[in-house]
Amino acid sequence: MEGIDILLNYLSRSSFVTFFVLGWLSIYIIVTFGVLFSRYFYLSSWLEREKNSLESMLMGSKVVRDDSILKKCSSHSGTNEKLLNVCKSVAEKNATQGLWVLSMIASTSPFIGLFGTVVSILETFSGLGQGEGGASLTVIAPAISEALIATAAGIFVAIPAYSANLYIKRKAYELVTYIHRESELLLSITEKESTNV
Repeated sequence: MEGIDILLNYLSRSSFVTFFVLGWLSIYIIVTFGVLFSRYFYLSSWLEREKNSLESMLMGSKVVRDDSILKKCSSHSGTNEKLLNVCKSVAEKNATQGLWVLSMIASTSPFIGLFGTVVSILETFSGLGQGEGGASLTVIAPAISEALIATAAGIFVAIPAYSANLYIKRKAYELVTYIHRESELLLSITEKESTNV
């Protein structure tokens, strides 16, 4: 009950800027987890498909599986290295989609929180200057601690966004590595077939 009273008291004294900053950070945290979960499930299923395709090639298959992204870049008549490089580039671009959003959120949310804190502190000192209470520590300390909530919220949003960015980047790297190995296998199979002819 006391926590709810503190929150309601904080919100009743908050300005438009504080609500704007906290709303903005709330949107950021929702977007962060939305990007994280959507990219995680997308990349996990794609990684599994490419892993299975690579394993089938290692077991003796001379072509990639139909569900591999490299299927479009290879054919029974031969494999073109330039075409495989284009497919690898497209795969890398698709695998890293959404990382810019996480990077932007991780880098800007502490500044947004700091902006809210600075505005709240300015409002506190402005109120003190207009005579809305004494300039004692009992008046200033709670106001400044409440102002720091915006900075804490900004850091709270930045940490999962930065972590999600690193995690998705790692998943994308694993995926691109599998695709690169598949393309090297395809090229070596094509080379081997052309020397045997």
